[in-house]
Amino acid sequence: MAGQIVHFEIPADDTGASQTFWGSLFGWQFQAYPGPFEYHMTRIGEQTGAAITNMEPGKRGTRAYFSVDEINAGAARVRELGGQAADPMPVPGMGWFSTCTDPQGNEFGLWQNDEAAPTPEM
Repeated sequence: MAGQIVHFEIPADDTGASQTFWGSLFGWQFQAYPGPFEYHMTRIGEQTGAAITNMEPGKRGTRAYFSVDEINAGAARVRELGGQAADPMPVPGMGWFSTCTDPQGNEFGLWQNDEAAPTPEM
């Protein structure tokens, strides 16, 4: 459903300490995903997940990802409304995302489920 929060990221320079905190607080269990930085995901509900990551050192504040029906149209709409949207990127076998900011500078993301999403070209 468009507009539903489907994922959020919690930035952490010390991902182990962050996993301990959030895991102890809510009973979350994390699974590491391979990549150029640490990315540890957990399921919160049937349609919602979260991740602890060190992909942006020194960053603070969570980033919520909202579901859209079509990622390119969603990113274009953000731009039309005065926000900024990065070009959509695939997550192989899962879907597409675009990181965005609203006109006030608040960060958020868009997400489109798509099991056919390809591996990004390097």
